[in-house]
Amino acid sequence: MHPLLPSLAAACLYAAAASYQGLRLKQRSTINRRILAMLGVLALLFHASSLFMQMSAPSGLYLDFFNAASLIAAAVILLTLLACVRIPVENLLLLLFPLGFLTVLLDQFMPAGTSMPINESPGILAHILLSITAYGMLTIAVFQSLLLLLQDHQLKHKHPSGLIKNFPPLQTMESLLFGFLWAGWGLLSLSLLSGALFINDLFAQHLVHKTLLSFFAWVVFAVLLWGRHQLGWRGHKAIRWTLAGFCLLMLAYFGSKLVREFILHI
Repeated sequence: MHPLLPSLAAACLYAAAASYQGLRLKQRSTINRRILAMLGVLALLFHASSLFMQMSAPSGLYLDFFNAASLIAAAVILLTLLACVRIPVENLLLLLFPLGFLTVLLDQFMPAGTSMPINESPGILAHILLSITAYGMLTIAVFQSLLLLLQDHQLKHKHPSGLIKNFPPLQTMESLLFGFLWAGWGLLSLSLLSGALFINDLFAQHLVHKTLLSFFAWVVFAVLLWGRHQLGWRGHKAIRWTLAGFCLLMLAYFGSKLVREFILHI
C-alpha cells in the first residue's frame, strides 16, 4: 500500500476531531470524550501506518526532517491521549490535532532531505527513542504552558471565553505543567546519558552542536524545576523558562537537521 492513503485518512480524521472539539467548545457544550478519543485513536493509527511505510527501508530506519517532525507529533498525540485517561488534558488536543494534520501532510508531500537510513546498534536506537519521547513530553509541556498563559490572561482581564471555561482551575493547570516538565526533563536526562554511552564519535557524526544545545536546554529545564521547588517560581516566569528551554531543544534537533539536509546536504 502507498503511504498516501493512510496519510490522507489521518489528516481527515485529525481535521474532524479538531473541528468537533472546537465547535463544541465554541458552543460551550460538553464534549463527548468517547467520540473525541475514537477520532484521535483512528487518526493516530493511520498516522502510524503512514510513518511505518515511509520510514521503513531495507538498509535501516529512514528518519529525515519531515519524518522526524511527523513522528514526534504522533508521539505527542499518543502521550496526550494516554494522559487523558487519568488527568484532564483534553484541551491540549485542540492544539495537537492540527499539529498532527500539518505534519502528516508535510511528511507526505514535501521533498525528502538527504538523510541516510539509520542502521545502528540497539543502544543507538534506544537513544533515538528516548530523545523522541523526551521531545514529545516537553512539547506537551509547552502547549500546556501556552494554554496556561491564555487562561491567566483572560482571567486577569475578566473575559473568559468558552474555551477557558472548560479548563481545570489555574492551580491544576500549573501542576500539570510541572508534571510534564519533570517527566520530560527525566527523559531528556536519559537521552543525553544514552548518547554519551553509545555514540562514539560526535565530530564524525556532526552531532556536537546538537548535543551542546540539548545540554543547554537540559540546564534551562533543571534551573526551572529547581526554581519551582526552592523559590516557588510560577506563572509568567515559569512559562518564559519553559519556552526558552523548548526553543533550545527544537533548535538542537530540527535546526541541525534542517541545516544538514537542506543546506549542507550531508
